[in-house]
Amino acid sequence: MAIKDALAYAEEHGVDLIKIAPTAKPPVCKAMDFGKYRYEQTRREKDAKKKQKVTEIKEIRLSPNIDDNDLNTKASQAAKFISHGDRVKVSLRFRGREMAHMNSGKEILDTFYDKIKDTASIEKPAKMEGRSMIMFLCKK
Repeated sequence: MAIKDALAYAEEHGVDLIKIAPTAKPPVCKAMDFGKYRYEQTRREKDAKKKQKVTEIKEIRLSPNIDDNDLNTKASQAAKFISHGDRVKVSLRFRGREMAHMNSGKEILDTFYDKIKDTASIEKPAKMEGRSMIMFLCKK
């Protein structure tokens, strides 16, 4: 339909002429109430937003001289986070002279992963970033 005819039709019926797909050849238009169109569009966006799952990153902080029971507690907490669908960032912070024993930090992160390897998989392996050794875990 020609643009003039479409505008006349919209004016005659008391509605607005709305471009639905302006990039199409020829552009696609619809004759309807613009307020109603905007309302439906925002409603569709809200529904789409409700249905999407946002994954959070939870952080577990460890220290190089952590005890086995504390490590078990932190591992069970990380397993709980992962079972809820969150990603877990495990960070091991070195302070002062602890920087001389970085290889023990890698062993601690490995034992931590061994405790929860049935529910988690390594997304990013352990890597030094400044004074911290960081590893990311996600759901298997």
